[in-house]
Amino acid sequence: MSARVRSVCAAAVAVTLATAVVGPLAMAAPQPPGESSAVQPAQPPEASATALLTQLQTLYRQTEEATEAYKSADVELKRREAEEQKLAASLSKARTALDRSRGEAGRLAREQYQGRSELSTYVRLLLARDPQSALDQRHVLDRAARERQAAVARLARGEQRAADLARASRRALDEQQALAQQQQQAKDDVELRLKEVEKLLAGLSPGQLAELTRLERQGTDKAQQSLLASGALNGTRAPSPEGDRALAYAVDQIGKPYVWGAEGPESYDCSGLTSQAWAHAGREIPRTSQEQWAELPHVPLNELRPGDLVVYFPKATHVAMYLGDGLVVQAPRPGALVKVSPIAANPLLGAVRPDPAAAPLPWYHPPKLPEGATEGADTGYSADSN
Repeated sequence: MSARVRSVCAAAVAVTLATAVVGPLAMAAPQPPGESSAVQPAQPPEASATALLTQLQTLYRQTEEATEAYKSADVELKRREAEEQKLAASLSKARTALDRSRGEAGRLAREQYQGRSELSTYVRLLLARDPQSALDQRHVLDRAARERQAAVARLARGEQRAADLARASRRALDEQQALAQQQQQAKDDVELRLKEVEKLLAGLSPGQLAELTRLERQGTDKAQQSLLASGALNGTRAPSPEGDRALAYAVDQIGKPYVWGAEGPESYDCSGLTSQAWAHAGREIPRTSQEQWAELPHVPLNELRPGDLVVYFPKATHVAMYLGDGLVVQAPRPGALVKVSPIAANPLLGAVRPDPAAAPLPWYHPPKLPEGATEGADTGYSADSN
């Protein structure tokens, strides 16, 4: 990450964007048809706290979406780079084999021209006095003919394979360059939206910041109480052995800063934390929250067990790890630290399980939380950070 992006993230330490005010399972309001997705100009400081919170939620949602676009492009770019490297290696081998086939074909042509091929053998066969010797020479003749045919066939196949690989390599390189441009555009978009958040927060008074904090906490508390009262999280379950290890890793990261695009070990974004936790447990899962939601098996909330991943927002742009008792471990937002939060701190989309076939542990002791694990903003916003 560039110094400019790090400075933007540091300046936007107050990125608030508590969408929890809309309640559990709530979704962000869809954009009216034809409305531009461009960042709207910041409202004046005298605007109401509710309006400011709504604007910050919108800006944050756009930032999360841009961040996911960046991470998805980065993952795909790395995949295409690896593919292009494999194609280049295969093309090199194919060209070496083609040169060998051409050399073999050239040798056979020279032998025929110099009278050392099967034609001269055939003439000697006709003049031979010993029938057995003639038959032996005939076998030699047949074998030489088969060798020549095989050499010509290998040459033709080699030329075709080299041509196919060269086309595939050029196509992979073109796609790689297009993805690099897409990644840069997504990166620029994240920086732009973080600057918009910074600009908006810079114009707020301490009283407005305090009111935003109050509204956020009020919304989170209300959403959490409603979710718990619904009975959706009833019951205590044990994680799988892998889930236990993944959760222990996530808890060990509490207190480290959120940095978008980061995968540790010094800082994380939301899916960087969850993917690295499960990788530490021995199971590779997709890198982005959107891929985690799309590719991992879904589980209902009333079957959540520690280690499962809880996904948020309509476009699956945020993810946390379930700790148990209605709590999650998460890297909330730019400006916040990895911490323990209420599960309803953001609008729930659903949950996924990286190891659906694994049996739970026969007994389970939750990991010990470090001091201050629940302190700080659950949504990346703090009235003390402006």
